[in-house]
Amino acid sequence: MVNKSMSIGEVLTINRNTVPIFMSFGMHCLGCPHATAESIEDACMAHGVDADRLVDALNEFLAKADK
Repeated sequence: MVNKSMSIGEVLTINRNTVPIFMSFGMHCLGCPHATAESIEDACMAHGVDADRLVDALNEFLAKADK
């Protein structure tokens, strides 16, 4: 389960197919150093994205991917 304290890099390690979800939320710099250093919550604040909505979308995708 993804949470706001995880880094984008951690989520990508779990499932690289989450890239389109990040992109749809305007998170385009997935390869930048911040993607592994800052939390999803911090990245969302920097990009003006609702972290709860992003985490919900990621968890929904991952739940379906596990089936």
